[in-house]
Amino acid sequence: MQIENIIQDKNIKLTSARRELLEILSKEKKPISFDDIKSELSMDKATFYRNISKFEDKSIVNSFESNDKKRYYELQEYPHAHFICNICNKIECLKNVEPTNLDGYKIIDMIFKGICKECNN
Repeated sequence: MQIENIIQDKNIKLTSARRELLEILSKEKKPISFDDIKSELSMDKATFYRNISKFEDKSIVNSFESNDKKRYYELQEYPHAHFICNICNKIECLKNVEPTNLDGYKIIDMIFKGICKECNN
């Protein structure tokens, strides 16, 4: 996914902070929190959240709160489900679970909570 195309399609200015955030999010295979990437960032916390908020407003980034009370972010490439373990708080993207279609609703994300395979053993 080309960062320039994402920004251009949403008609927002491409800044170095926005480029950096999109590059980090595009390489991740699962949702991430600020704490997960703060050591990689060259921006302060306020800049991170200001830009993430803009990305959410423009439907570039999807977010949700996990059991650990942290907010997790990922590029909003396609609707899919997530599984959050109630024991270890691990988050997994579920690729083989299709979001349900509800008449009149647009499903962006589904979250399942329970006990993951590792903790269940």
